[in-house]
Amino acid sequence: MTKNEKLNGFLTATKGGIIISCQSSEGDPTHSPAFMTAFAASALRGGASGLRVNGVEDIEAIRKQVALPIIGIWKRPGLDEHGILITPVFEDARRLVEAGADLIALDTTARPRPNQEDVAEIVNRIQTELQTPVMADCHRFEDSVRTGADIVAPTLSLDDASDEYTPDFPLIEELLRKQPKPVIAEGRFWNPDDVIRAFDLGVCAVVIGSAVTRPWLITERYVRASPKNHSHEG
Repeated sequence: MTKNEKLNGFLTATKGGIIISCQSSEGDPTHSPAFMTAFAASALRGGASGLRVNGVEDIEAIRKQVALPIIGIWKRPGLDEHGILITPVFEDARRLVEAGADLIALDTTARPRPNQEDVAEIVNRIQTELQTPVMADCHRFEDSVRTGADIVAPTLSLDDASDEYTPDFPLIEELLRKQPKPVIAEGRFWNPDDVIRAFDLGVCAVVIGSAVTRPWLITERYVRASPKNHSHEG
């Protein structure tokens, strides 16, 4: 299957839908391929149109049981003060495709990468050598046009330490207005009203992560509203 055929299939399957990010980190109670597969199966049952999955092991496990399109990523330690890099080298992308990813997402900022690989060249090689479409995970607008990625997303625009858990609508609007590629909205989607707003603006799909696949955050949200929690304040 060619890159364009894969891209068209992915966009057809996910347009107007919800993509669930099935990821975990070291120390999470859910940190295992079995849990990620359960989340993916739950996403399918709930009507999700696609998945975003981190790493070969989780993609292989999920692909055996869930037939939803997969955005594959690989979170790696960064070479600078900004921490994690998403799919920093071509070899990561190749292994993700072999594991079953239908599309590769990667950090398209100007940050340094291992082996001094150039991000525009990585994107081109994924598209030509692997015949697989690419999504640009962007911090700012410039990252959306740095490469020839097929889809763009504001994945990296918000700092985890930010006070408000709300999407970066200014960047979403800028991506829709200033460049021609499909936009997948991602980052801090918690309320259904924000999902509706994103689709009204014209995004192709919306990625939901922590609001669904980090159950302790859901618990914390309700605990904050409880009398017991308020009794500890002050």
